[in-house]
This record gives sequence, structure tokens and C-alpha cells, in this order.
Amino acid sequence: MCLALLAGCNDQQKKEPQKQAQKADTIKTTDVATPRQAALTLPVLDALFYEPGFAASLKSGIGLTPEQIGRLRAAAHTSLRDLNEDGTADTASARSATRAYEAQIEKIIGKDKAQQLLQLVNDSYSKGVEGLAPTKPNFVPTDTRIVVNAPAFRMDVFEGGKLVKTYRVGIGYPEFPLPTGMRRADTIIFNPAWTPPDEPWVKGKFHVGRRVLASNELNPLGRVKIPIGMPSLIHGGKPLSKIGDFASHGCVGLTNTQVLDFATTLARLGGAALSAADLQGFEQHKNTTRSIKLSTRVPIDLRYETIVAGDSVLHIYRDVYERGTNTLESAKRILANAGVGYDKLSQQEKAGLDSALLEMNKDAKGNPIATDSVTAARDQVPDATIARAKKGKVTARVKGEKQVDVPIAALQGKGYPEPVNLDTGVLPGEKSQKQPQVVKHHSKSHAHK
Repeated sequence: MCLALLAGCNDQQKKEPQKQAQKADTIKTTDVATPRQAALTLPVLDALFYEPGFAASLKSGIGLTPEQIGRLRAAAHTSLRDLNEDGTADTASARSATRAYEAQIEKIIGKDKAQQLLQLVNDSYSKGVEGLAPTKPNFVPTDTRIVVNAPAFRMDVFEGGKLVKTYRVGIGYPEFPLPTGMRRADTIIFNPAWTPPDEPWVKGKFHVGRRVLASNELNPLGRVKIPIGMPSLIHGGKPLSKIGDFASHGCVGLTNTQVLDFATTLARLGGAALSAADLQGFEQHKNTTRSIKLSTRVPIDLRYETIVAGDSVLHIYRDVYERGTNTLESAKRILANAGVGYDKLSQQEKAGLDSALLEMNKDAKGNPIATDSVTAARDQVPDATIARAKKGKVTARVKGEKQVDVPIAALQGKGYPEPVNLDTGVLPGEKSQKQPQVVKHHSKSHAHK
């Protein structure tokens, strides 16, 4: 758990100051990427109500009345309380769950105000850090930063513009999507304690309100948590089975071994003194929480890119949050940004791309996600599916293959770098419970069934 209301952050996270801690290269802003707005779910809204000043911003920013704010708060908390997270596989559509939440919000404050609320939350999520925000899709950093691409289940560490380390990660459930935008990390918290909330999933596992120390293996925060701005963290405690899948409530999830390795790297990048002796001391005193302040805040670049141009290949990732991003027009734009014209592709490459986009544009039930418009896509969700979403079951698994690679000869030596020193969470001598499979499409005849 990691949303603030679940006491994953026992120290309140503050809004990030919009001050630039390190200067990036000057980049043209004419090709600024404008990703489709993320949807707003009631569980995420509940977390935001714990942010100081959020309720007041609803009144001053979009003119909600105290009664409307109260009803929104109640509906948001009820949505979280009713969520059932029993660990069983679920094939509900993320889109249908989102539509159910949107319908409830519109019923309380009206359609126009609901759209304004969505805009307010998206603005809060995606506030850029001056000079550092990506200027185009697949932007390759020239500075020091952490890049997380949710659909790829991937976190990259860039140092001075060079990719030095890649982690395979778990991401937020569709009901608790990982946000996008620029954040900063300025604190690493070792041995974080956690206070269980009064929620159904806690029953039988923990005592509500009684602090769970880091020494308890059931502490969902694991050995380290790193606040990256409301309502998200990078934290440990995830089992290997959750790495490369839905795993958290709006956070980036790692195993404890991964997060300790990442914390050491982050401390170095942020200029904090952290020795092997310090780590040994934290291990020996697991019930003592210790915060390490970074002297230089490290940018955290949160992305949602389902099409990524790499060296000689176009990676197509499943549209896990069902935002309609896997379209031919999107692929053409990604290729153009890499200096490759779609018209120059061979017929075999075009056929492979068509097949890959078709496969990665399906929801959990096999229905196409991207249509002529977002509204049309939402209108096509069956009422029965919406009713199921209202029952409150977390979408626990990604159904189907998560990645298809399309070889593109013209991309040789171009694009976003491939993983470096990849940490999948698997320890030496340990077998992964599930090896991520990558399908390669060379032509329609090789289409994945």
C-alpha cells in the first residue's frame, strides 16, 4: 500500500517547490508531447483529499460547494473501503472501472465540474519541473534523472545523460494508476513503519491503527520508501510475482533487494553520504526508521509510453491503463521523432507493425481500446461490465502478452536506449516465477494469437 490515506506516508508529503535543482540542456519546445489525460478514479481522489490544501482548491479552483466537497470525499473513501483485493486474477476492463468512477463523480458535481476536476488533478499530477520536462515522446535525457515508463514496467537510472541501470518494476493497479509528469526525490526513508487503515483488506492480517514496523515481513512498504510527491512513492516490499505486473496503489514497486540497491544509487546521485556500514546498521536495527536527506534533489520522470523506438526495433507495450495510445498515427509520430518515415518502411515491417498494434490495443476481454474518439471508446463499454466494476474488485493482473517487438531496419543505432544492467528482481540462483515474454512480429503471418 502506498497512498497517503493508507498511512504509507507517515510524514505528510508536501507539494513540490517548482525550483530547478539542476540545469538541463536547452531544448526546443515546439515538439512538446501532449499525452492524453489520465483518468481520475475515486480511490486516487481519496488519497488527494489527504494532501494539505486539496479540499480548499476544489472550492477556489472550480467553485465546488462545501456540500459537494463533502459528498465527493465520502464517495471517494467509500470506493476505497469497498475495494476487494483478494489476490485472485481479474479480467475486468480498466476502462469500465474508470467509467464507473466518472459516472459517480458526475452525479455529485455535474459533467462540467467533473471535467474541471479532472483537469485540476491532471495539472497537479503532471506539473513540470522547469527545463526538465520531456519535449517529445521517447525523450532521451541528457542529464541525471530517473525515468519510469509504466506500460514497460521499467525504471531507468540516467547519470549525466548516460543510462547506467534498469529495473523491472511493479506499477499501480488501473484503479490506482501511476501518474505521469516530473517529480523530484529528496529523501530516502529506511525501515519505514506503516499504520494499517480501517479497510476490508486489512482484516485478518493486521490490527487497524497499530503500527507495523519494518521488521515485520508483512509491512507492505518493505525496507525503503522514497516519496516522489502525492500520492506516490517508490518503495520495496513487493514479492517477485508482482514485478512486471500491477502491484501497488499509485506507486512504483520493487522487491526489498531491488529497492536497497536503488536507494544506494539514488543516494549517490543526490550527494548523500550512505556507506556500507550505514546499510548494515539499518539492517541490524530494523525497528528504527531513518531518513536520509539528499543534498541535490533527483528528478523523477514518470511516463506513459506504449510505443517506444529502440535500436533497430519498435517496442509496442500493452495499453495497460487503456488510454487508446496504440494507434497507427501514434506509431507514425514515434517513428518520425526518431527520424524514420513510415512510408519508407518495407511491406513486411508495415505488416508486422499493424499486427503488433492490433494485439496491444486490446483490453482484458479482447475488445479494442482505441477507437475514433475517447468518448466512443467509453460508450462501447457494456453496462454489465460497469456494474461489475462497481463491485469494487481490483484489476489484479495484466491479461495477455505485455510486449511485442517489431524489427525496423531504419531504426538501427537510433531511439531510446535498451536496458542496461537489468535488475529483474530475481536473485542469483533463484528462478523467476514468470519470465516476461516478448513476441516479435515480422509479418502478419507471425501474428500472435
